[in-house]
Amino acid sequence: MIQITMPSPDVTITKQDNPQMSHIYGFTDFHLIARDKGGFFMFYNDRNELLFVGKARKLRPRIKKHFEDNVSEMKNHREEVATIEIYINEDAVERDIYETYIVNKYRAKYNVDKAFFK
Repeated sequence: MIQITMPSPDVTITKQDNPQMSHIYGFTDFHLIARDKGGFFMFYNDRNELLFVGKARKLRPRIKKHFEDNVSEMKNHREEVATIEIYINEDAVERDIYETYIVNKYRAKYNVDKAFFK
């Protein structure tokens, strides 16, 4: 059996209730996410349920894209996201392994294309 240990998040950003500055769906701290680092990320709702797991070669633009485009799996669920955890990992193979593991181990609600469970 393969043992996978989850690292601690490098950055965690939380939705603000009444943000005073410019925001995207209540998130004001996108500047804390590395612009040109690779890794994976997890979206949680306010009950700490895992909604979505993703990976990217460049984290900040990819995460923001989930809140801006019309083709994201999250497009109809953006308002549900309360917390985003970001994990820096420059190895593409490791990112893919973590994403698949997390989706299936913790049953990410909106990652239907990578889920082995039904």
